[in-house]
Amino acid sequence: MKDENIEKNIPLTETAFLVLLAMLKPNHGYGVLQMVESITKGRVSFGPGTLYGAINNLNKKGWIELVFEDKENRRKEYVATKTGKELVRLELERMKELVEEGDKILEGEK
Repeated sequence: MKDENIEKNIPLTETAFLVLLAMLKPNHGYGVLQMVESITKGRVSFGPGTLYGAINNLNKKGWIELVFEDKENRRKEYVATKTGKELVRLELERMKELVEEGDKILEGEK
């Protein structure tokens, strides 16, 4: 993926954003499930099909990459690529802008 076109991927789906966020450091499927449940305070809980579908999709797009594989225990760890990290940054920036505008509207400034 060319970096000049990265903005066309924003907004991310909630699933893609949360999986990328959980993979800013090397992580495996169960670790991602735990982190997502923790950071969303239990609001989001992925089933295995959703999680592993997202992992495969993000890997194909080049947003995460395999960094460790234990074939005996069927455990794989992935980490966000440079592009994946940039997408998280852009999505957080977008969400912050929305929160700021929403706060202004609530305060009657708009």
